[in-house]
Amino acid sequence: MSEFLITEIKGSVGFITLNRPKALNALNLDMVRGLTAVLLQWKDDPEVHAVAIRGSDKTGVFGGFCAGGDIRFFHQAALAGNPALEDFFTEEYRLNHLIHGYPKPYIAFLDGIVMGGGMGISQGSRYRMVTANTKMAMPETHIGLFPDVGGGYFLSRCPGHSGEWLGLTGQALGATEAIALGLADYCLDATQLHDAWDALALASVSQADPSPWLAKFSVKPPSAAELDLTRINHFFGLPSAQAIVHALEADSSEWAKKTASTLRHRSPLMLEVVLQQIRRARTMTLAEDLRMERDMVRHCFYTAHLKRSGTTSETVEGIRALAVDKDHSPRWNPQRIEEVSKDMVAPFFESPWPAHAHPLIDL
Repeated sequence: MSEFLITEIKGSVGFITLNRPKALNALNLDMVRGLTAVLLQWKDDPEVHAVAIRGSDKTGVFGGFCAGGDIRFFHQAALAGNPALEDFFTEEYRLNHLIHGYPKPYIAFLDGIVMGGGMGISQGSRYRMVTANTKMAMPETHIGLFPDVGGGYFLSRCPGHSGEWLGLTGQALGATEAIALGLADYCLDATQLHDAWDALALASVSQADPSPWLAKFSVKPPSAAELDLTRINHFFGLPSAQAIVHALEADSSEWAKKTASTLRHRSPLMLEVVLQQIRRARTMTLAEDLRMERDMVRHCFYTAHLKRSGTTSETVEGIRALAVDKDHSPRWNPQRIEEVSKDMVAPFFESPWPAHAHPLIDL
């Protein structure tokens, strides 16, 4: 078991605490393997009726869930040609698939930051519990990546074109917005998280129907500015990322100006890739989406059709700018959305493996 996971069985519930707070519980390969192992073990254990998962922060449990995958590792592994990078994504996506199809109630306490890989280990939950402290996002375009871990699948199921909006901008959501967009189910009082966690161990709560527990601990989500889905649909339903940016820049509203500015700072190439990803995923099963994303992530680090790999890939450059050198000045290539061609985008959706040898063929 990973040193960064705390697992125990109390009553008839299996409890998991992500315990890598100095890294905001960012997932590494050791954690992915540990989570997979314990979930497979409990899946077939008749004494375990439900599973609960939470994060921790520097002050103790709760306060933060998971900020994503370990992007520093991605950077180092890509530069070193470390094959563990390939293993990470294959095994992480398998874990995501396992959680989505888990046969027992899986309850995620999504307090604090829930981003990237943290979404991957929580969006498949039967009960996604947010708090007033929740900050949920898929911000991968900020580092020249795309919303993976099944992001194409769950973002494309958001109302209208809000999935495109979330995927392209990386917009963070609070509890109310997350529930409204179908990315969370219930809100908990952050001051009662410890009591709610402990109460799950009671025999009466650990059955398939947690209604009494929900009635006791769920609360009305905090008030928030109403999402303007009409406006989001108007812009993010346009046929290309370039068309979206141009339409936003032609609009005089503060929201449009701010959104356009955000997109202009993202990787132009990956904006077009992400738009295609989410729209393709709308007609896919989860397994099909994860196989597509496994193809895409290979191309992100080894983009042969653009003659790029290592330091020249969008993803490695994006991580460098955000988390390594921290200059926040990524050198995107191409630099502007107007320079992105269909020929640059289309190969991201071509599998580098023959169908019979795909690493996720058995999902």
